Amino acid sequence: MIVSRIYIVKGYVQGVGFRSFVRARAKALGVKGYVENLDDGSVKVVAEGEEESLRALEGYLRDGNAFSNVESVEVIETSVKGYKDFEVF
Repeated sequence: MIVSRIYIVKGYVQGVGFRSFVRARAKALGVKGYVENLDDGSVKVVAEGEEESLRALEGYLRDGNAFSNVESVEVIETSVKGYKDFEVF
């Protein structure tokens, strides 16, 4: 069953390749949606996929990439929109 979540990732996550990192992990997991920088310095990830895939993606978000420093990840349940790909904005 496809589920949808919004993740708000806070910390040192802009200007360090974090969005590209998220896109690569999401695509590898078959997750659809998008990732974008927010004005407050955080990153928003909208993800749709199987529960197991979203759990794996959340683990990657919490770990971050080599250049980021993730302080927190807020998880918000949301309705499925039917994204066809995973994009970076």
